[in-house]
Amino acid sequence: MRTISGRTDEVVVVGAGLAGLAAALHLAGRGRTVTVVERETVAGGRAGRRDVDGYLLDTGPSVLTMPDIVADTLAAVGESLDSRLDLLPVVPAYRAHFADGSGLDVHSDASAMEESVLAFAGSREVEGYRRLRAWLSELYRVEFDRFIAANVDSPLSLLTPALARLIALGGFRRLDRAVGSFLNDERLRRVFTFQSLYAGVSPQRALALYAVISYMDTVGGVYFPRGGMRALPEALAAAAVDAGVTFCYGETVNDLERSSARITAVRTERGRRIPCDAVVLATELPTAYALLDRAPRRPVSWRPAPSAVVMHIGFPATVATAHHNLVFGDAWRQTFDELIGAGELMTDPSLLVTRPTATDPTLAPHSRDLFTVLAPVPNLYRSGDLDWDRRASAYGEELTAIVADRLVPGFVENSEIVHMDTPADWERQRMLAGTPFSLAHTFAQTGPFRPANLPRGASNAVLAGCGTVPGVGVPTALLSGRLAADRVTGAVSTSRFSNSSVTRSDRR
Repeated sequence: MRTISGRTDEVVVVGAGLAGLAAALHLAGRGRTVTVVERETVAGGRAGRRDVDGYLLDTGPSVLTMPDIVADTLAAVGESLDSRLDLLPVVPAYRAHFADGSGLDVHSDASAMEESVLAFAGSREVEGYRRLRAWLSELYRVEFDRFIAANVDSPLSLLTPALARLIALGGFRRLDRAVGSFLNDERLRRVFTFQSLYAGVSPQRALALYAVISYMDTVGGVYFPRGGMRALPEALAAAAVDAGVTFCYGETVNDLERSSARITAVRTERGRRIPCDAVVLATELPTAYALLDRAPRRPVSWRPAPSAVVMHIGFPATVATAHHNLVFGDAWRQTFDELIGAGELMTDPSLLVTRPTATDPTLAPHSRDLFTVLAPVPNLYRSGDLDWDRRASAYGEELTAIVADRLVPGFVENSEIVHMDTPADWERQRMLAGTPFSLAHTFAQTGPFRPANLPRGASNAVLAGCGTVPGVGVPTALLSGRLAADRVTGAVSTSRFSNSSVTRSDRR
């Protein structure tokens, strides 16, 4: 594995999103002096927040999986997960609602899920689920250490027995067909393939190796921090401060001072100059490349993932939905053709409707519930003619009507839209193509073909975040921060979830 050369005693991390926080913790645990510069007044990045009239909104991710990776990140500075976060299991992980009126509770516990599948689709599908679960677990075991949580310098370095095993498991088949080889019921197949949308690819085109995302929630389990998803970056930032990391909030980096190919200091718009031996750019990719004054050399243009409209809605606390609700329309293949192929809005939308107050009622005022409705929509590269500032209100009304029809009767009459984000809002936050899901995980943007975390043009700069390796999502963002730290210091542990902290005198 290649690492940056020269001294790395003092490191500046630009961006206090999850990747930047993880990088800061791992670097501090390895004895580096770390300064984090963040343009916002709080940590979180994509895991954002907004407080409106007593509602505590999470404006970023709503699903938390793989808490062991969070634990590993905190362990980098000798902290424990339990001392920093109160993680509550979400049971069921999801409740799936289908257009034919049927419903399925999706459990990560094997026995509970078998009972749920038996009542939903019969004994034959139970056997298929058992085989699917075993396949997902083996796929994850083979992929994690070698392909997800490791830096790769060349596609040739992947030519290992692990790759042969991944091929033998069918990792390079299409996701829909791979899952279909275990499950006959089309509704069940949706439950184990919809996650490909997080990767920006349809189940019919996604590689089966992305079934590891299904493993993370349907096998590994779904959790929710008490206090909302914002509690995660708050915990990581607090642990970093206690470990000696310095935070500069409300400061936008606008220049990287250089000596030849080496960055020697970071400058902010407010005139602050921070000397450094290395820089971790945990920002949006276009922002990072603009600071480096260099674009990557690629034979084809970037392909961003679809975007989303996200509405936060207050409602009387009179219903008992699950925490996470998958509300499927009758159409499925057509949905992806519209979103990704044609760049059009879904004519028969499928939605993720989250009620975080099902787990933590303190996120809304007394006697009120908080709902978050997420509708996938095309990114601005695919649908630049959609004027979201003009269309948002009408589209929000369409979505609330769908929720009322399929999930919560009376939703239109009794709901209040507290806040709404559209692709135009994501673009104003400098997200590529107005999507919070960054680059799609096409084959040409996966693994060693994704934008590398060692960019050209600066010998001591490293990238972190969902635009680089390993990709999009909360667990992968945290891993991206660790991989960036490894590029600075060299990897310090071969154990997946071990305390990687070392003494402060152990410096390169």
